This record gives sequence, structure tokens and C-alpha cells, in this order.
Amino acid sequence: AIGSTLLRQQRFYRGASELLYARGAVRDALEVLSTDIRGLSAADTVRLAADSAMEFFAGLGSSVVCQLVSPVEIGLPGVAGARGNTMTAMLTQPDTGDLAVFYHAATPDATGTWERARVSAFASRAAGVGCPDPSGLASGTGAKAFVVTLAAPLTYGVARGTPVRFVRRGRYSLYKASDGEWYLGYRRCNALGPSICGSIQPLSGPYKAYSANPQRTGLLFEYFDAAGGRIGAGPPALALARVDVTARAESRQQISLERGFSRPADSATISVALRNRLP
Repeated sequence: AIGSTLLRQQRFYRGASELLYARGAVRDALEVLSTDIRGLSAADTVRLAADSAMEFFAGLGSSVVCQLVSPVEIGLPGVAGARGNTMTAMLTQPDTGDLAVFYHAATPDATGTWERARVSAFASRAAGVGCPDPSGLASGTGAKAFVVTLAAPLTYGVARGTPVRFVRRGRYSLYKASDGEWYLGYRRCNALGPSICGSIQPLSGPYKAYSANPQRTGLLFEYFDAAGGRIGAGPPALALARVDVTARAESRQQISLERGFSRPADSATISVALRNRLP
């Protein structure tokens, strides 16, 4: 009797652990994807909109220009400004191949625009080099600043206080790994031109296998306009205003349930609206 009780307890805890594992995989996928998709500011940042994959420019951070160090070198303030306010905020430091996007308030046609430039290097420098005191943006003696080096000079140049954003092109997708399981993976892609992506890196999983049936596939992207109308998978549409993401995962092993052995599953769906998207 004691042995039978212990065996049932072991099966219960094993089943609970497997179910929590599946739920954790679902939660991980939705958290990662919702954070990056929510940061999109316009539909033209999306380069691929498929049922099991999405490629877009995700934000890395933002700052303001301190000075033009050279035609291709832009000085930025450090994390803390002269008054203790945050002038530069980064999720991760940009590097070669990322894009810096500068806002020009006055252009020849008298309309503001954002200009993209490829980043060649991004480095920490002394504030006297990257953000000298006359700029009013440095945080004092001994403070650090940043200098971003561009692949080519900007068309209109920049002025002190010009806003700048940093973005990175990447692709999230459901893929089958060498162990036969399906995972959410990420590939970093080239910033400009036709899509060329590097090797895939697993982020979370495993999930259910890919299926053309939207009710069975392990990872599903669905696209909608501002009125709630569905946008078919394919080339990204300028009307894109919302993305629904569904993740489905199973336990790693079969466990004993009242109706026999099976792999318990869990699923969840999240709706993410694009930032600053107007009807």
C-alpha cells in the first residue's frame, strides 16, 4: 500500500512538472515576441509576414546627437545626462550591421523625415570627445559618452539635439532542430537590401510541429488592420496594425493520466498592437 501511494505521488509530481514545462515554453515565446512586436512604429519596418515567421526591424535603443565628430562619426551622451536625466537608453549595444535612424525636422521639401544609416562601429568614449561640455548634454568631468561610426555620411547632416534610434533586422520563426523537436528561433539579418539571414539560434521550446492547419501548428502569426480585418500572410501590408501570436507546446514525455498515457499540451494567444499606429 505504501509503495503504491509513493508511485502515484511520483507520477503526479512528474505530470505536474511536465505540464509546467509546457506552460513555461508558451509563456516564454509570447513574452519575447510581444516585447519586440510592440516596439514597431510603422508597418514598413516589417519585411516578412508569414504564418510561422516574422521578420522586422526591432528597436535597440534611442539617444540624441551631441556633436558631429567627423562626417561619419556622431557623438552621443552617456546613459546619464548633465541633470541626471536619461539621454541614452539601450536594450543592447548596437554593432556593425545595425541601423541608426536620424530625424530631420527640416528637409528641402519642408517636411520632417527619418534617414537610415548603416552602423560601422559603436564605442564608448570620454565625454570630452563624444559629448563635450558646451553641448549641455554631458554628465560632468570623467563622464563617458558614445561615438557611433556610420558607413557613409548623412544626406542632410545632423544638429545638436537630433533624435536618433537604433534598430536591428531579425527573423523569428518556428523551426525543426536536429533533435527532431520544434523551437522558436531567431536569425539576425542584413540591415539593407534583400533578406540574408545568419544561422538560427533557439530561444524557447519545444513546441508542437508546424502545420498548415492554424488550429494545430506550434507557432502562429496572424495579421490585422486597424478595423480588425484579417490581412493574409505574404508581403507586409501598410495597413498592418495588430499581430496575434499563438504558441502551442506539449510536455517532453508521456505521463500517466486517468485516460491512459499522453503528452499534456498548453496554448495561449496574445494580441499586440503596433506602436503609434493610426487608423
